[in-house]
Amino acid sequence: MTLKPRLAVTLCAALSLCALLVVPGNFPGLSGDARLTLAVFALATCAWIGTPVDDTYIALGAGLALTVTGVISSDTLFGTLGDSTVWLLICAFVLAAAVARTGLAGRAAAFLVGGARTVRQLTHLTTAALVVTAFAVPATSGRAALALPVFLALAKALADRKRLVVMLALLFPTVILLSAVATLIGAGAHLITVSVLWETTGDQVGFTQWLLLGLPLAVASSHLAAEAVLLTTTRRADRAGPVHVTAEEIQRHSDRPVTGPWAQSEKRCALLLGTVVLLWCGEPLHRVPPAVVALIGAVVAASPALGTVRLKDALRTVPWSLLLFMAATMAMGVALSSSGAATWLVGGLPSTLGPVAFLTLVVVVSTVAHLVLQSRSARSSVLVPLVVAAAVGAGVNPVAAALASTAAAGFCHTLPASAKPVTLFAEVPGVPTYTPGDLLRLSAVLAPLTAALVLLFAVAVWPLLGVPLTR
Repeated sequence: MTLKPRLAVTLCAALSLCALLVVPGNFPGLSGDARLTLAVFALATCAWIGTPVDDTYIALGAGLALTVTGVISSDTLFGTLGDSTVWLLICAFVLAAAVARTGLAGRAAAFLVGGARTVRQLTHLTTAALVVTAFAVPATSGRAALALPVFLALAKALADRKRLVVMLALLFPTVILLSAVATLIGAGAHLITVSVLWETTGDQVGFTQWLLLGLPLAVASSHLAAEAVLLTTTRRADRAGPVHVTAEEIQRHSDRPVTGPWAQSEKRCALLLGTVVLLWCGEPLHRVPPAVVALIGAVVAASPALGTVRLKDALRTVPWSLLLFMAATMAMGVALSSSGAATWLVGGLPSTLGPVAFLTLVVVVSTVAHLVLQSRSARSSVLVPLVVAAAVGAGVNPVAAALASTAAAGFCHTLPASAKPVTLFAEVPGVPTYTPGDLLRLSAVLAPLTAALVLLFAVAVWPLLGVPLTR
């Protein structure tokens, strides 16, 4: 569907819903605030789907409309910018800028990938390396940019084996997207989910709990996806020959040394990053909030004596547009919950729907939602408030339901425009890469596999880790 027909359809749908909400006799269970919230939410969602207008601009407009009409207070709208999760992401980007400046990523790539001797070893070692980057760089687009030079080095080393290069081009964004669930800072959508849970149910999911629940899922789904990419893009003959990627080949695409003695700045940065991650993981012991730990790390990383990056340079890497989007959508989530709109929307679900059937519905809807809403954060801002409200009514643990929805929404591989990492690796000058047909073939296999894996974790694994399916 081209842009104009899509815009016309979505606009008609939004205006029709708004017209129905205006009539007082319709939907007698809805309060005035709930009607306004649903109208604003419908218009914003349709604008995200059918217009080229920036997602952040739409979210800010929706938040402003809810404030002007009195659904939420100005303190609620502006207070979301001071939320600890926003500060956590800001400081995480400062730390990521320090890591990128030192070249530690290149050393890690040379260490891991250089040990591969077969195609399957190369595939899974690359996957393991990409999973690790979730702890150093927040946001999937930042990880994709950091990993691109490593991919280019591998592509040059395997230039005579085109299908392997195409496989790697598809492997990088696939693993980057699926492994983001490993950490709380892996995607802005995670912070939105945590905020919605706290605002609506009082349940707090910290860095350590998210790591405990998300890392096993990230490792399992990433390596499962690696096998799917390998089998759908290569033939037996492609996988038969040996491979050997040297550190010198990776060095050609890095402006920092990837072998040899470590510089003092690299040692300091590695020590700082390791300390911050350990403090994040040890939150239950020392009780220092993750945002405070991240702020301490960011101050040290940008300090004149011990740091590796200037603060003003690091702050330029912070995606301020994403932070404003997160803040505005958090305010929208508060409006959905406080006005009663979310409860009314999910009130039509059948009461006989069991916990497993409910979670299956949540996972399926979240998996296919990227075909409508391309922004991962937008998907969470729309789905999570509804999922949490529905989970309470269905007797399902809202934490399990929200995490399952967010994890399933991490699948967005169907089209080149479905996610920024997929777009980035779809067009690499001078390097053969994947086609839309390759993406569709992989998605046909990977979508049901990842959905089933998320459901398995929510039903069988997470209850063992302290998040039961029901309350």
